[in-house]
Amino acid sequence: MLSRKSKYGLRAMLALAADAGRGPVQAAELAEKQRLPRKFLEAILLDLKRHGLVNSKKGRGGGYVLSRKPGDITVGQIIRVLEGPLALTPCVSQIAYRRCEECMDEETCGIRLAMKEVRDATAHILDNTTLAGLNARSGVFRVDK
Repeated sequence: MLSRKSKYGLRAMLALAADAGRGPVQAAELAEKQRLPRKFLEAILLDLKRHGLVNSKKGRGGGYVLSRKPGDITVGQIIRVLEGPLALTPCVSQIAYRRCEECMDEETCGIRLAMKEVRDATAHILDNTTLAGLNARSGVFRVDK
């Protein structure tokens, strides 16, 4: 299940994608338009900035912009920044692997095999879904790739 942090982060990133090329958007404006708590959104944007998904400009005319084109940022990248690994169990995580203590044999563990399939399918979908694609799919925003 996605946390509010990820939902809010995705909404903010989709809004920034819709405004791509129009200049920086202030966090307060973004929070108001998206009906998100400003302080929480600011913390989310800082995480996204630290991981290179958004850039910011301080001062008059400042705000946040995507660091790349909307077609070059995936939902998977955003969720990994805000949630961590996509895997439901640590034994199938690609970035935070940890052997399960109770596991007798990873190679034949049915739970591990099923969770790996889930992780692989989830990663495939999220890593092939871009901000541009989501905005185009929703029909709400005009997005330049």
